[in-house]
Amino acid sequence: MYGFILHAHTHPEQAEAFEQLFRAYVEPSRTEPGCIEYHMLRDAQDPTLFIFYEVWASREALAEHTALPHMRAFHDKRMDYLRRDFDIREIEMLSPASAARA
Repeated sequence: MYGFILHAHTHPEQAEAFEQLFRAYVEPSRTEPGCIEYHMLRDAQDPTLFIFYEVWASREALAEHTALPHMRAFHDKRMDYLRRDFDIREIEMLSPASAARA
């Protein structure tokens, strides 16, 4: 398995647009064959900070996800939404995936 936590710091005026854009991606991403967990969160103290918690079956499964046309299109224009590029922290899974997703 391959997991990470991603922080996306949006421009204040782009926070709502970013939320709407990625809300539409959550369920389709969860149905991809290699997706184990996919969660989008918004910081309660800082509404311009979005946090993604993702677990994929492998790095290859994540690569397939990021190669999808809508993800490539977002990657190319991400800085229109973001104050700085993504902060991505790889994580080591110490517990099994949730029963609902496993």
